[in-house]
Amino acid sequence: VQLQASGGGLVQAGESQRLSCAASGRTFSRYAMGWFRQAPGKEREFVAAINRSGDRYYTDSVRGRFTISRDNAKNTVYLQMSSLKPEDTAVYHCAANFRGGDIYIEDSYDYWGQGTQVTVSS
Repeated sequence: VQLQASGGGLVQAGESQRLSCAASGRTFSRYAMGWFRQAPGKEREFVAAINRSGDRYYTDSVRGRFTISRDNAKNTVYLQMSSLKPEDTAVYHCAANFRGGDIYIEDSYDYWGQGTQVTVSS
């Protein structure tokens, strides 16, 4: 499975941005998909995930502002980000979970994309 993230860039605080992650390879619909982010000098952290049934999970700091969704026909997962804050600045990675487990932790994910930079200016 290969994952290709896109959609990052520079935005101002309060604006919106949508990230996309296109997957190739094995059957996309069988994966849970997640987004993680890593800010400079910090560890990578969980942002959001969506399982095979469409259930969604968010970290507290983005709940109500970010929405994760998936389009199985397009083999793509999205992260719609609204009301962006400077503290959302990070490299965002998408990841695929095939074998189950805790979708909040990195070690549960089998495949990772290369990351896309999101920079939010104040």
